[in-house]
Amino acid sequence: MEIIFATGNAHKVVEAQKALGDNVTLIMPKDLGITEDIPETGNTLEANAIQKCQYLWNKLHRACFADDTGLEVEALDGAPGVHTARYAGESKDPSANMDKLLKELCGKENRRARFRTAVAYIDQNGTQHLFEGVLNGEIAHSKSGSEGFGYDPVFVPDGYAGKTLAEVSLEQKNAISHRGRAMRALMEFLQKS
Repeated sequence: MEIIFATGNAHKVVEAQKALGDNVTLIMPKDLGITEDIPETGNTLEANAIQKCQYLWNKLHRACFADDTGLEVEALDGAPGVHTARYAGESKDPSANMDKLLKELCGKENRRARFRTAVAYIDQNGTQHLFEGVLNGEIAHSKSGSEGFGYDPVFVPDGYAGKTLAEVSLEQKNAISHRGRAMRALMEFLQKS
């Protein structure tokens, strides 16, 4: 089964492909000649995922899905949330985002946080479905590790003895991650339909 994944991020594609398994082939929009930025102007993760997915469906009328992920930090009243990728500016610089986050948490005792992923899927008939995955943890005091992407070097998942997501293997990360959980929910749905 081929599904279009509304992303230009190759790291996300690798993670999603591992989570969805060999029976699904993911196609990136650029592989179909869609190179423009796909709009994501919603006020929630769910709204952004739906908007990106609907954009592709309107252009291609093929099964597609989109995700939006937010890091929600308790001490920052849920920020950066829907602005996670652009937290330190429009350049979407992961290092600058992490630096800003660590600076804003400096001196705060509560470092609890969660990653949350919303996945919107539109099937070949144009019917929309929504899935969610959550990973709880806390923000480290400094960056550590070289694997993964985004905020992985500062996010310590619950139960991982101080290891950040950037210090675990892709298999370990997919087993517990917010995106992995949302993708498994999508996979279970695809297997039943």
